Amino acid sequence: MAINVAIIYYSQTGTTYEIAKTMAETVEAMGENVRLRKVQELAPAEAIAQNEMWAAHVEATNDIELATNDDLEWADAIIMGTPTRYGLPTAQIKQFLDQTGGLWAKGALVNKMVTSFTSAATHHGGHETTLTALNNTFYHWGSIIVPPGYADGVQFASGTPYGTSFTSNNGELSPDETALNAARFQATHLVEVARQFKGVPQTA
Repeated sequence: MAINVAIIYYSQTGTTYEIAKTMAETVEAMGENVRLRKVQELAPAEAIAQNEMWAAHVEATNDIELATNDDLEWADAIIMGTPTRYGLPTAQIKQFLDQTGGLWAKGALVNKMVTSFTSAATHHGGHETTLTALNNTFYHWGSIIVPPGYADGVQFASGTPYGTSFTSNNGELSPDETALNAARFQATHLVEVARQFKGVPQTA
C-alpha cells in the first residue's frame, strides 16, 4: 500500500519551489503517491511584472495545480513549505491554512504526519521562527509533527533540526547540494515514519 504525500508550498522567485520539487522527486522514487501543489498567489499582477525573477517563476510553474483542502484530506503525510516574511510564513500560505477550518472541525487532519521547510533571503531572516510558526497550525490540526532533527549527518551541515531551509541571498542563489540533501532526507524520514504509523512494510 502506497503512502499519499501532499507537498504544498508557496514560492515567489523559485527557491522554495526547488526544495519542494526535490522532495517530490524523492518521495516518488520511494514508490509513494505524490501531489505537488502550490497555493494561490495573492500579489497583484502589476507587482509581479515589476520583478523579472518573480514573473519568470510564475510563468514557469503555470502547470502546477493549486492546493485545495482535498489534497490535505487525501494525504497520509503533508510537507508544507514557505519563504519567510518577517520571521513568519507568507500571507499566501497563511490564507491557505486559514481555509482549513472545515477539515479541522471534523477532525480530518488528526494523526496526519506533517513536516515543514522554508527559505529566507538572509542568514538570520527568520528560518526557525517561520518553521515553528507553521507548526503552530499543525498542533491545532492534531497532526503529528515529524522534524528531521539530527537523525542524519546532513543535518549537522544544514544547520537546523526544525526543517530544511536555505539562504538565497535575496534570490540570487539557488538551493545548494547541502540544502537539497537535507530536503531529500527530510522527505525520506517523513515517509518512513508514515509507513510505520500505517503499518506499511519498509522497503529496502
